[in-house]
Amino acid sequence: MKRKAINDLINWKNSEERKPLVLKGARQVGKTWLMKEFGKTCYEHFVYFNFDEEDQLKSIFEANKNPQRIIELLSLIAGEKILPGETLIIFDEIQECPDALNSLKYFKEKAEDYHIIAAGSLLGKLLAEPKSYPVGMVNLLDIYPLSFSEFLEATDSILFTYYDGIHKEQQIEEIFHNRLIEAYNNYLIIGGMPECVASWIKYKDPARINQIQKELIEIYENDFSKHNGKVNSGRILMVFRSIVSQLAKSNEKFMYGAVRSGARAREFEEAIEWLVSAGMLVRIYNVSKIEHPLAAFDKLDQFKLFMFDTGLLKHMAGIDNSTILLKNDYQFKGPLTENYVLQQLRDQFDVCPRYYSDKNRELDFILQNGTEIIPIEAKGGKDKSAPSFKRYITDNHPAHAIRYSKLGYRKDGYITNMPLYLAGKTKDLL
Repeated sequence: MKRKAINDLINWKNSEERKPLVLKGARQVGKTWLMKEFGKTCYEHFVYFNFDEEDQLKSIFEANKNPQRIIELLSLIAGEKILPGETLIIFDEIQECPDALNSLKYFKEKAEDYHIIAAGSLLGKLLAEPKSYPVGMVNLLDIYPLSFSEFLEATDSILFTYYDGIHKEQQIEEIFHNRLIEAYNNYLIIGGMPECVASWIKYKDPARINQIQKELIEIYENDFSKHNGKVNSGRILMVFRSIVSQLAKSNEKFMYGAVRSGARAREFEEAIEWLVSAGMLVRIYNVSKIEHPLAAFDKLDQFKLFMFDTGLLKHMAGIDNSTILLKNDYQFKGPLTENYVLQQLRDQFDVCPRYYSDKNRELDFILQNGTEIIPIEAKGGKDKSAPSFKRYITDNHPAHAIRYSKLGYRKDGYITNMPLYLAGKTKDLL
């Protein structure tokens, strides 16, 4: 499977300001595969060290601060000479060895000709604590599940060729529109977890996908107790398991009382922070004003939490595949659609999307593209009713206003209707 992140890694390799690179992202999103594939295709050699599997590696970093000495010892373990610029050094599960994470500082300061890339499970939580890693001494890259376009390229390369060539305001023929909608429905079911996509390509068996998703959820829930540190693992689990019911409440902020009756923010704030830092949940804030810069108007006590992968959310909600494939309307269609749209948008724009909600008006998402503010409506079907969205457009005349739905790609007055399968191409089509 091709991953867009390979291009980010190539840009990192060629950068004159390159620092050791740390990959962030939830477990099982393909970080290890990505690092090894990058090493195979873009370097003469790569050496791979896993701190979870090779416990004795830790002693090298505990006893040495000199990068040259560390390289000598790693060369002996790898059985080959590690050469600056020619050998990619991979540190996996680096959260198991904080001294190795800290050593990246010394490589930046004293041995920056060596190319080092690191990753680990729940690393986002560690990186959220500046004392635990060399702030400013590393580059960071977020790795997500496969986007819809990556999924399409992996599962139907011919249809992807058509999709990849779609340009602004292009007329999309009905036969291709229908096939792309079918691929979108499949993506809702399968999601972007690499193991699920690989299984679908090989077996085309929905039961296998369901089993993999079940096992992934179990792995994540087991991780909560193993890696939670000072945060109460029971509260992390309660927040995680409340996501479906939280999203089912139409356009409402996260409610602590829905996690546990009578619960207060201070009891669950750390658990939420842990899940967001670990890459498991995506948090977007309500804003008090729909103006640039959006971050200046965040209501920090009003936010929504979404799942990092739509396929896993579908599994957690217990939605039967036939419902997505055969029914025009079903319970939880709206939240599932919003989760999908957010998953496609968040790595396209420098500023994370927001939403807007007050007593009189609700907007599903708000995008900031440069200084431009773009209202977004996410529809799971062909319904065009969206009074708040239309009222905002009438009052403010934004340069762009986007409705994602299963309708065709076209302009409806001030509104650009984008089929849901084009959400991942939004920035290119503006």
